[in-house]
Amino acid sequence: MSEGKLDTTFRLGTRGDDVYAALIAAHDGLSDDESTRLNARLVLMLANQIGDAQIVIEAIDRARAIGPSGPQAEH
Repeated sequence: MSEGKLDTTFRLGTRGDDVYAALIAAHDGLSDDESTRLNARLVLMLANQIGDAQIVIEAIDRARAIGPSGPQAEH
């Protein structure tokens, strides 16, 4: 990934479903508030791992632009 540019290439390979399942399982039994706090902690940990504020900000902007319902399927 080049510095300062968000790379959205899928890189989890065959483990993508495992990551999704772990994320869903982490929320099991949590209240809405606890789930929101877990998401916030996870985002901050991953942002720190990325270590480039500009990339994190671009990711936030792009995620926000998608909207609350996620990407819409083209018909």
